[in-house]
Amino acid sequence: MKRISLISALSTLVLVAACGGGSDDTNSSEPVAAPEAQTAMTLEAAVAAQTRDRENRQRDPYRNPAETLSFFGLEPDMTVVEIWPGGGWYAEIIAPYLAAGGGTYIAAGFDPNGASERGLARIAAFNDKFTGNPELYGDVEISAFSARSGPLASAGSADMVLTFRNVHNWMSGDYADKAFTDFYDVLKPGGVLGVVEHRLPADRDQEAASASGYVREDVVISFAEAAGFELVGKSEINANPADTADHPFGVWTLPPVRRTSATRDPDPEFDRAPYDAIGESDRMTLKFRKPLTADGALLE
Repeated sequence: MKRISLISALSTLVLVAACGGGSDDTNSSEPVAAPEAQTAMTLEAAVAAQTRDRENRQRDPYRNPAETLSFFGLEPDMTVVEIWPGGGWYAEIIAPYLAAGGGTYIAAGFDPNGASERGLARIAAFNDKFTGNPELYGDVEISAFSARSGPLASAGSADMVLTFRNVHNWMSGDYADKAFTDFYDVLKPGGVLGVVEHRLPADRDQEAASASGYVREDVVISFAEAAGFELVGKSEINANPADTADHPFGVWTLPPVRRTSATRDPDPEFDRAPYDAIGESDRMTLKFRKPLTADGALLE
C-alpha cells in the first residue's frame, strides 16, 4: 500500500484563530482544548461544504449521505476504508470529515495492475485530487482492491469499511467472496462494514438478473455472513419504491448514467422520460459488524 503523508491546514487555521483572540493573560490556568476538538466538523457540515463538486451535490436527495453515514456510525476519529471510491463522490465528504477530526481515510481504488489506459487515467485523476490538496482532504492513504489484490491495509487496523453500489461488479467477476473476506480481515473486532447496493426484489431470480446491476438483499447478507460478519442493522434511507428493477439496460437506464442503448452510443429515439421520473435506483443499506470476539479479542 502506498502512503502519502499530508498535513492538514485546518488544525493550523483554528489554532491561529484561537491564539489571536481571548484574554492577554499568559498565566491563565484555563485548559486549552485539543486540536482535534477545535477542528471537528459535523457530517451535515461536510455534506453542505461548497468545496464539493456541484454535480455531486445535486445527487444528495437520492443518496442521502449524512443520513447514510450516520446510520453506519461514522465518527471523525475513525480509520475508514472506502472500496472503489470512483471519482470521489463520497470521498469529498468523508475525507475532510476525518481530516478535521483526527481520523484516517484510505481509498481502496481500482487496482492499477492490469488496468486499461482509461482505468489508469481514472486512478491518476482520483489520486491527484485527493492527495494533492492536504488543506482540504488531510492525510489520505491509497490502497487497491481487485480480484488479485493483497490486503487493503494492515490486518485489524480499520474501524470501518464502506462500499457503495459495487457488489454486483464483484459478483459478475466471481470474486465477491474474496471481497467480503478482505473487508473482514482489515477490520478491528467490532469494526463496521457498511454496504449500499442496488436492490433486486426478493421474489426475483438472481441469476436471471445477473447482468442488470441489481442484487437481492439476502444474497449480499449471505456473502457477508460467510466471511464472518454479523448483520446488525438495515435501513430504508436509500429506498425508492418507484424503481421496478426491470429496465431495458439494467440499473444504468436510470440516472445518473441514463443509458439509452446497449452500447455507449446514445439512441436519440429512446424515451428517457419514464426512467428519469423514477430517479436513482432502489437501494439496500446494510450495516454489518465483525464480532467483538473475532481474532481472539475479548468481549467488551
